[in-house]
Amino acid sequence: MLGPGRYRADMKRATGMGDGSVEGVSPRTRRRIATGLLLVSLVIVAYWAAWALDRPLVASSTGHAYLVFEDAFPAADFFLVACLLLAAWALVTRRPTALLWMLLGSGGGFYLLGMDVLYDLQHGVWGEGANGLVELAINILTLVVSVAVGSWAWRHRDDLVQPG
Repeated sequence: MLGPGRYRADMKRATGMGDGSVEGVSPRTRRRIATGLLLVSLVIVAYWAAWALDRPLVASSTGHAYLVFEDAFPAADFFLVACLLLAAWALVTRRPTALLWMLLGSGGGFYLLGMDVLYDLQHGVWGEGANGLVELAINILTLVVSVAVGSWAWRHRDDLVQPG
């Protein structure tokens, strides 16, 4: 008879959801995912630094409504950055809160994506030249990262909630 840990490892191997080790997500994988979360955080901070220092570099429009809309995002984006940084820290320190922070970050990304895409579609932002394409790229990146973070965290939830 197989114990629960061995059964879980066999299921992971059979479903492709892990490396098959009983110990769960390897330290190397935790560091790799944490590095990705840090990079995404840096991109968000760089965007807002560019917004503050050289707005035409990232703004897809100069219209008042667009500027007011974008000015509403920093608090939510920095909440997202906080979630990603806390997730990275929890991952490398093997804290069970990694799952919480990754799911909050993923959900926050989806929420921000929904707000941004709706505005962009209603106001034709993606058709605003090169900066409109930058906005579209941001939307695509937000979608990809939100799906990747949320789905990875969910697939590994049993391992993530195990204390170090």
